[in-house]
Amino acid sequence: MIPPLKPTDDIGKAKLWMDELRLSQLPVVAENRFMGIITEEMLFDDALRFTNVGEYPLTGENCQVSEFSHYYDVLKMASVEGLRIVAIIDDLGHYVGVISTEDVVEAFAKSSSVITPGAILTLKLKAIDYSLSEISRLVEANDAKILASYISEYIDDPSKILLTLKLNVEDTGRVVASLGNHGFTIESSFNTVADDDQDRERLDIFLKYLKI
Repeated sequence: MIPPLKPTDDIGKAKLWMDELRLSQLPVVAENRFMGIITEEMLFDDALRFTNVGEYPLTGENCQVSEFSHYYDVLKMASVEGLRIVAIIDDLGHYVGVISTEDVVEAFAKSSSVITPGAILTLKLKAIDYSLSEISRLVEANDAKILASYISEYIDDPSKILLTLKLNVEDTGRVVASLGNHGFTIESSFNTVADDDQDRERLDIFLKYLKI
């Protein structure tokens, strides 16, 4: 659990907590209200030599999500704000705690769609042609199912997208052939049973893509 600092806390306390917890960012909370985030860069900036936490120009005042938000929302908020922790707020606007991108990676890696054995396919297609229902129909027609899907931009052509699919089967031969026969381009295929380290590596790459 990441403890919050108060605006009245001195900088020595902030540095000590960051060192002990091996963190570079800490939340700042006043009277149960999230005020923002203080970073390690601020504390060691020679131009910012303040005594108390509240004197620093805190960042990420809007880096917060509802306690009922999905972890995709957490990743999106962290990406937009360029931070590694996101504050959790209840319906009354009260501070509940923070969640780190590392926490999200851990939770995501333990999800059934990740740990279940199966192949990973990446399709390149025009955004206008995207239809998950049609792709799912073709996949299921070959005795396979889509456990998870993710869309990303195709850098070389803004009109196209990359669709990554996690399937519940290892042998993708029939699925790949069927998709190819219906005009879909297979960008890459991974027919491996991913262990925990591989899962973590893929998720780390995903976070770097989001520029977190």
